[in-house]
Amino acid sequence: MKKLTALLLTLSLAAVSATCVMAEETETEAETVVTEAAAADEEADVKSEGVMTHDEYVAAELDSEVVVETYVQAKQSWWEDKATVYTQDKDGAYFLYDMACSEEDYEKLNVGTKIRVTGYKSEWSGEVEIVDATFEILDGEYVAPVTDVTELLGTDELIDHQNEYVSFKGMTVEASTDADGNEAPFLYNWDGSGQDGDDLYFNVSLNGETYTFTVESYLCDNTTDVYKAVTELQVGDKIDMEGFLYWYEGVNPHITSVTAAE
Repeated sequence: MKKLTALLLTLSLAAVSATCVMAEETETEAETVVTEAAAADEEADVKSEGVMTHDEYVAAELDSEVVVETYVQAKQSWWEDKATVYTQDKDGAYFLYDMACSEEDYEKLNVGTKIRVTGYKSEWSGEVEIVDATFEILDGEYVAPVTDVTELLGTDELIDHQNEYVSFKGMTVEASTDADGNEAPFLYNWDGSGQDGDDLYFNVSLNGETYTFTVESYLCDNTTDVYKAVTELQVGDKIDMEGFLYWYEGVNPHITSVTAAE
């Protein structure tokens, strides 16, 4: 009788143990599903109701109202309650020009901050931007990785990355010519009429084509490493660069980093 009781007790404990294991496995599987679902949502960068995807923004007519959710990547300037900001989500970028913004809120716009922006799609000399905008800060954070677009220079595909954080590798510094015909590795202002502290313009080439890049002084002033690096360039230097793919009568990146080519 004792042996039978012991046997029944053993079988009962085994059943309980198996049930616990199955429960733990089910719970683990459920947690995995939830985690994977959350990761999928994050990867997809799901938009709130009434908010455009980047594709919808690109397809929108100029001068039409647009609503986007995006993330601050850099701040260019603030003046008289207006801010100019470089932003990007996981599908593309949005340049916010003179967006309504108090000085207090401007200080809150750190790199990665998520915002919902309502404004109007506009274009100026090829640069597509959002103007007359307002915004609100949302929960969420995203810092865009740099995208190497070197091989896209001179192609129709390059503009698909307009305003994104990008890099250029192994380009050669070419001479720039000022309004008086003097050549130099860079110019203060587009025609050489400026001075230390103004925008820097410099020419770089790849595969026989030359492009003009800019250090925007509101974005990177003369105390920054990139400003100093450009003023020390020599014609013929091979350099790597990072910055935002701005457009002005063609590609005219706003450069934030210059280093010797690897």
